Amino acid sequence: MRAQPKASHFINGEYVEDTAGRVIECIYPATGEVVARLHAATPAVVERALAAARVAQADWAARKPVERGRILQRAAAIMRERNHALSVLETLDTGKPLQETLVADATSGAEALEFYGGMIASVTGDYIPLGGDFAYTMREALGVCVGIGAWNYPTQIACWKGAPALACGNAMIFKPSETTPLCALQVAEILHEAGLPAGLYNVVQGYGDVGAALISDARVDKVSLTGSVPTGQKVAALAAGGMKHVTMELGGKSPLIVFDDADIEAAIGGAMLGNFYSAGQVCSNGTRVYVQAGIKQKFLARLAERTAAMIMGDPMDEAVNFGPMVSAAQQAKVMDYIAIGKGEGARLVAGGTAPKLPGFEAGCFIAPTVFADVTDTMRIAREEIFGPVMCVLDFEDEAEVIARANDTEFGLSAGVFTADLTRAHRVIGQLEAGTCWINAYNLAPVEMPFGGSKMSGVGRENARAAIEHYSQVKSVYVGMGGVDAPW
Repeated sequence: MRAQPKASHFINGEYVEDTAGRVIECIYPATGEVVARLHAATPAVVERALAAARVAQADWAARKPVERGRILQRAAAIMRERNHALSVLETLDTGKPLQETLVADATSGAEALEFYGGMIASVTGDYIPLGGDFAYTMREALGVCVGIGAWNYPTQIACWKGAPALACGNAMIFKPSETTPLCALQVAEILHEAGLPAGLYNVVQGYGDVGAALISDARVDKVSLTGSVPTGQKVAALAAGGMKHVTMELGGKSPLIVFDDADIEAAIGGAMLGNFYSAGQVCSNGTRVYVQAGIKQKFLARLAERTAAMIMGDPMDEAVNFGPMVSAAQQAKVMDYIAIGKGEGARLVAGGTAPKLPGFEAGCFIAPTVFADVTDTMRIAREEIFGPVMCVLDFEDEAEVIARANDTEFGLSAGVFTADLTRAHRVIGQLEAGTCWINAYNLAPVEMPFGGSKMSGVGRENARAAIEHYSQVKSVYVGMGGVDAPW
């Protein structure tokens, strides 16, 4: 399989190559095959992107919001028309099964472009009466935004950051993860095909040094990162030196609480979605599954049955619903955590192996893994694993589980399964997390804000809330009479 792009970068409306940059190999995780070779941005490429974005942004911001919105909506329509090809590329880039990418990646990117394209004309200021005088506010673009993507959802993240940024009148320079460099180039190409002026959405490949060069440049006004907590701390510190706006969507170790009156099948489905979708490589995953003691054995028995029925194999086969880890390095990291869990005394209920599948022996597969009898102090219950490893913990009562669920540095997500909606709302109200679900898990429609608290991030992606992070308020006082001065 080959997925070689026209060039490594997309700048000022065209593909750009500079082979002097460090080589980036895009490896298909199911086979270990190199499907594309790209080059990291050199300083000249970074400068070219920054200059193009700065020049193009002012004219774009001056356009009517409805005009900007039309272009985003046209791009959304093109993405939907090309969903199959974009999904195949996402599968090659990440290893996620085609069954998943067909419904969760380019489609969600298109939804973001459509949402912000349709709503931006309604973003207006306020009129503030002050007697004879009055004041008003308006929302203005920030300028040049840098987006730094994670490797688990390359198409989606490129759109989740690009759509609100462009809708508000900004220019975007997007740096994909070096592990999954391919999909953002297609997003840029589609945006410009839809009529986006050159220079407004640029894709620059590279490692951490390229991200640092972009973030530290004085021409950059905003940085949005999706990534790990340690990376977020470094990026936020670098951005703080220039007092830049930041959005940090970071990691988690989220609790999913199952009370004894819950619909067991629904709760198990939610727990599986919150641990095994995208091979567990989702920041919001509910990896600490707290099950009330009275239904623990029933829950575990049925969970083991449903886990055994999962289909692992060729990601291009639409019957397959569970794929490999994104890389050999991530596979090794997760297998290390599985060994740690065994050593800590957790009971292995399912999985725990790295199978060699016929025809895919070099693939980065890990069987869906479930640990039971996990305690709160175990490393597998405290540290983000970012793989298909579910930790099931027991609890007795509501107050106890709330305290234990909140005993973490993270605060990205949380979920509650119960038939008692009064209790559901009461518990959710006490959980320290930014994105929560009741009798559902890991659904992230663009209409709903997404983001975390505590060490899991700053700011919000999606919904109208993201507009606040890609624009700033200007206040204007209008005096209608004389000026009353004491001298």
